[in-house]
Amino acid sequence: MTNPAHALDGIAAVARARVRVRGLVQGVGFRPFVYQLAHRYELTGWVKNDDAGVLLEVQGATTAPFLLALEAELPPLARIDAVEVARVAPLAVGPSDRTFEILMSERTASVSTGIGPDAAPCRACLAELFDPAGRRYRYPFLNCTHCGPRFTITRQLPYDRAQTSMAPFVMCEACRREYEDPLDRRFHAQPTACPACGPHLTMSVEEIAARLRAGEIVAIKGLGGFQIACDATNAQAVSRLRLAKQRDGKPFAVMTAGVASLRSRVSLDAEETRLLESLERPIVIARRNGASDEHACLAPGVAPELAWVGVMLPSSPLHYLLFHELAGRPVGLDWLDAPSDVALVMTSANPGGEPLVIDDADAARRLGGICEAIAGHDRAVVVRCDDPVTRVVAGRPMVIRRGRGSVPNGITLPREVPCVLAVGAHLKNAVCLTRGDRAYLSQHVGDMDDAETFRFFEQTVAHLRSILDAEPVLVAHDLHPDLLSTAYAERLGVPCLAVQHHHAHVAAVLAEHRLLGPHVGLALDGVGLGTDGGAWGGELLRVDGASFERLGHLAPLLLPGGDAAAREPWRMALSALWKMGRRDEIAKRWGRKGETLARALDRGVNAPAATGCGRWFDAACGLLGVRDRSGYEGEAPMVLESLVRTPRVLAGTWTIDHGELDLLPLLAALTTMSPEEGAEAFHGTLAAALVDLALPALLREGARAIAVGGGCAINAVLTSELVRGFLAHGIEVLLPRQAPPGDGGLALGQAWIGAQALALGTGR
Repeated sequence: MTNPAHALDGIAAVARARVRVRGLVQGVGFRPFVYQLAHRYELTGWVKNDDAGVLLEVQGATTAPFLLALEAELPPLARIDAVEVARVAPLAVGPSDRTFEILMSERTASVSTGIGPDAAPCRACLAELFDPAGRRYRYPFLNCTHCGPRFTITRQLPYDRAQTSMAPFVMCEACRREYEDPLDRRFHAQPTACPACGPHLTMSVEEIAARLRAGEIVAIKGLGGFQIACDATNAQAVSRLRLAKQRDGKPFAVMTAGVASLRSRVSLDAEETRLLESLERPIVIARRNGASDEHACLAPGVAPELAWVGVMLPSSPLHYLLFHELAGRPVGLDWLDAPSDVALVMTSANPGGEPLVIDDADAARRLGGICEAIAGHDRAVVVRCDDPVTRVVAGRPMVIRRGRGSVPNGITLPREVPCVLAVGAHLKNAVCLTRGDRAYLSQHVGDMDDAETFRFFEQTVAHLRSILDAEPVLVAHDLHPDLLSTAYAERLGVPCLAVQHHHAHVAAVLAEHRLLGPHVGLALDGVGLGTDGGAWGGELLRVDGASFERLGHLAPLLLPGGDAAAREPWRMALSALWKMGRRDEIAKRWGRKGETLARALDRGVNAPAATGCGRWFDAACGLLGVRDRSGYEGEAPMVLESLVRTPRVLAGTWTIDHGELDLLPLLAALTTMSPEEGAEAFHGTLAAALVDLALPALLREGARAIAVGGGCAINAVLTSELVRGFLAHGIEVLLPRQAPPGDGGLALGQAWIGAQALALGTGR
């Protein structure tokens, strides 16, 4: 980014400068911010929006400090990518001409700006929300240029009210005055509204709160779709919700009014607290603190057998109003910073793994069997967008799921690239589109198991292309030929590139760290098709742009019953015992079903080999009796991680032969341990063994860093141990931070590989 102060070196004391500002500078209060700065520094000139961002001219003796303040005092939602300053001839200014104007926007056929993500209510709006004398007192749709909906209400660019779901709501005279006043924080805030002219709920806040207090389950229309809420301290309500939603043991997220109300339930460090209070308002995975106070305790069914629970703060005025009502309508804002017993389960309204419900009529049809009441409103959700999920890993945030509040923020690439569309894979799908030097990774789409999710996938691609005004010249997809995303890519009529799954995982990390050239990476994952036709998943790779070399991998384990082994850890435990030559123990442990599977292994029937790191986790879980069956993806390893207090290394329990890391001796040792002992030994030893596997390659390359990606990197214990282990050898671990480490970030890697293939002329 250009340094404004240096850009003005040598300009006369009284000068006129033309300034181009690029970035997220429209719809975020940037023009009134410039207007106020210009008045502060007694400058004349003008400012306007156009297709490339914001363009302005300033004239006067204080242009240099003005430009410094332009960067230093940004509005909360603004982001500057570049400031370009040019000298222009000063205009004659008389004593009566000292004005600065906001000019009308200029639009052409090509749009290179963007829209911002949705943002939680700012402090000024909260003060209005709870001010009995204000005209927006307890109005659930208030917002300003510093907060409120953006992405989820926008149909296409430019970001004007007519292009959003606020178009049907004609502003009243009072709102119009605010909207047109450059000194008002609602100047050109497109969702501006009040009780007289804006959207309204179909059920009062008082009734919603009363139903929640009575133990009912209520669907509530949020920013990016419906959420399902109930009292998180009411065991019966949580149990009913779990049963109705057919959620097995998958954890629910919990919302409280403020951080003080969370501290009695979870331990929060400074970074976790910062994330919770950020305008993005993600779900943050935090460790339980073992509180015994019955009023502080969450119902057992919130996150069964897990040491961590997802927690969040309100992301909309409606959320705040619910807590205000449940707290007895306290005066002012101080109650938000005081501890409270009130906690709500706030989970996605997507029955049976389907896409998030966003339409009121659809909610009545799809949620009626889950909820006792449905609270909608008449502002349409244009783009479904689930809550984002973040976890602090090795001291810094790691995005687990992109969603409301983080999309459509772009990820800066190492250089400008052609427009590439990447369509992800099958599980945890998200898509990515590049424009200029940024990659725009979409919100979480989900597992591509049904027609509704596939339609959402198609809508997401279409909307991303629309708001970015971008036409791809290449489509990157997974190497697996049978995926729906692969078939979609091949139907678009655009040149395609098949990308190996784990190559993409490592490339995604390198892309967000803006690294070019060859690098070594570990892809620690479940399963992905390898270039040899096998099932890969624990890979040491040398990645060099559009090409890669497999340097090592975890030893393969057989998957008894094929895909069923990924859902039933006892099968992987059986496979491990069979591989150890301890076949006689199988029937004793699992009876007839075990003997049947053992015979299948003897004959080599329906038991493909896989090197997946996730399958080694499953084997450990099965041997330790942590879980025989996972009710949701990753449940058994998550429970295993929850048992760890202090990871430890069992020396001599792994071997490396020609780049193949075999942990069978470690699994054998686990058979004599308690679940807690085994969990600590498995995590510590796996990390040490992976360091041992990678170090020779790093030394050969002269590398001082290693990229680590894949779904297993979400495991905070494992990843923290890898960071510590490599650091002991002077090696930095590069972790995914802006994109999910699992398949939710895969499209970023695909897109970056596709862009580099185009540069080499290898994209077909």
